[in-house]
Amino acid sequence: MWALQSTRSMTVHSTLTYTSSEMMTIAAARLLKDEDVCFVGIGLPSAACNLARLTHAPGITLIYESGTIGTKPVVLPLSIGDGELCATALTTVSVPEVFRYWLQGGRISVGFLSGAQVDKFGNINTTTIGPYNAPKVRLPGSGGAPEIAVSCGQIFIIMRHSRRAFVEKLDFLTSLGYGRKPYERKKLGIKTLGPTVMITDLCVMRPEAGTNEFVVTSLHAGVTREQVRENTGWAVKFVDEISETLQPTEFELNVLRDLNLRTVQAHGGDVTSGSQTD
Repeated sequence: MWALQSTRSMTVHSTLTYTSSEMMTIAAARLLKDEDVCFVGIGLPSAACNLARLTHAPGITLIYESGTIGTKPVVLPLSIGDGELCATALTTVSVPEVFRYWLQGGRISVGFLSGAQVDKFGNINTTTIGPYNAPKVRLPGSGGAPEIAVSCGQIFIIMRHSRRAFVEKLDFLTSLGYGRKPYERKKLGIKTLGPTVMITDLCVMRPEAGTNEFVVTSLHAGVTREQVRENTGWAVKFVDEISETLQPTEFELNVLRDLNLRTVQAHGGDVTSGSQTD
């Protein structure tokens, strides 16, 4: 069977063994609150949001771009058009209604995004690798991510950490973080918070006060500063009093693994390893 959780390494804590992907998903899920209304992306964001729903935040409202409101999928969806979402939703509305009434209307507290590239100001590229007119790789594109990035109350970014993905300069800016300069977002008149946290399989990062540059605030168990430096394309900084990310509990791991197992049995593949944005 194709394992659902690809892994950089295995970490052992007491009698618990878990993958870096499991650590990343659980760390992201813990940030969500019961009262949140969350715009969910496919892949890792979907896994984190549904883990939160199945553990500490049963009252969370999950919205997918296809128009499903209050959905409670039994298995993780393959795409925003997966019938599982509509079948388990409180209601399904049109895509224009999702964007105009819910998203642009300021009714969504958290948006989850991922991508092929991210820079130190939380700007995301999902358009092209290499020059736009002669790309090395043409990516899936923006989808609804640019609107999510500026209209949700705040943005959580979840991505696997590598020098290829965490870059000094994006090949293309698809979704706005803080802009190419520290206060560009504010100067554009955007009133939402923007990206407030970045969760990777190595660490947790947050914007630095005064610069909005993402800096490391906690390292996952067994991860060193040098590992983060080696996998980051800019001269990454660390807070003075860095902490260790709280490790997964047996309960969290069991719930996540049950969800992943149901998904594999239903779909026969890996639905959390991609870099989908929405």
